[in-house]
Amino acid sequence: MGKSSSSSSAMNSLKSAIVVFGALAFGWFTMEIAFKPYLDKAREAMDKSDPSHDPDDQEEDEEDNNKIPKSFSDEEKEDVASDLTHLK
Repeated sequence: MGKSSSSSSAMNSLKSAIVVFGALAFGWFTMEIAFKPYLDKAREAMDKSDPSHDPDDQEEDEEDNNKIPKSFSDEEKEDVASDLTHLK
């Protein structure tokens, strides 16, 4: 008796595992079909992307360039000085 109950228990576990695996595969397939246009665009964008390029580095470089004070020409300095004297 003990042998048949453990055998049926193992069979039930195997059947349950197969049903769960089938349900997961069906769910994955359904999501692929439902979101196909979006997934295709995302995959195409990933294929075009350059993994060695980090956009965050580019933004930091631009911020650093904005922080560097620009030197003014003598003419620009005179224009600013004349504008300031008119304000007084």
